[in-house]
Amino acid sequence: MTTTTTDRFAEFKAKQREGWAHFLPVEVHTTRPAAHLIRTARIHAGQSVLDVGCGTGVTTITARRTGAKVTGLDLTPQLLARAKEHATIAGIDDITWKEGDAENLPFQDGEFDVVISQWGHMFAPQPEVAIGQMLRVLKPGGTIAFTTWPPESALGQVFGIIARHVPPPPGVAPIVQWGEVETVRKRLGSGVKEIRFFRGIVEYSALSPQHYRYEMGLTAAPFIKLREMLRPEPSKLAQVDGEIDAVFSDYFWENAVRLEYLQTRATKV
Repeated sequence: MTTTTTDRFAEFKAKQREGWAHFLPVEVHTTRPAAHLIRTARIHAGQSVLDVGCGTGVTTITARRTGAKVTGLDLTPQLLARAKEHATIAGIDDITWKEGDAENLPFQDGEFDVVISQWGHMFAPQPEVAIGQMLRVLKPGGTIAFTTWPPESALGQVFGIIARHVPPPPGVAPIVQWGEVETVRKRLGSGVKEIRFFRGIVEYSALSPQHYRYEMGLTAAPFIKLREMLRPEPSKLAQVDGEIDAVFSDYFWENAVRLEYLQTRATKV
């Protein structure tokens, strides 16, 4: 087994692990896109599937319901605990759950028929390492498929605002690059063929754009970090909140914020 060590990002990953522990209340909004990703990946019975950054198991369990043999991996133990609860409720007892790092996957080369990720792998600090690991554990002829946020989407724009005010540590790639088609092509490289892109919309129910921004500030790691960093500067925090609200307002109607996402599918050569 070939692994990659990324100790210089240990502190960053520890903060990510802590921040995403608050994600549980938002999981309900991710169920429909999860079904979309499973369809995009063309998962079917008998395949071995790895879900990288599986979170609370929404995509993992959806994949298992096709009859596939599924493993879910995540960095945050609180999310894995919730995933196991969901599996129990669904009457599923044969999913393998692992706590682990997308940049150092604890699996053999070519172990899986399909590798997927729904907004999980894109938070790894080194994209080239994460995608290299995902392709390493994928069989030749296997499928890799993932969901990300385009930079022009509502969340893509807001991630850009956050990055301007709280820049990522040196060496950490901007999240929104995973939503750029040409960047995705470059990162997948010559190790894949038949790259396809798909788009969808997920609606986050909210009473107002401000309500949605407030909820993100309690549940999503980048928003939580933003508030922690700017809390000593309340006037600046209020300014940034206003910028975020302005973006979400453009995508808010019928008591929901509409968020466009990008899905990528490719075949390993």
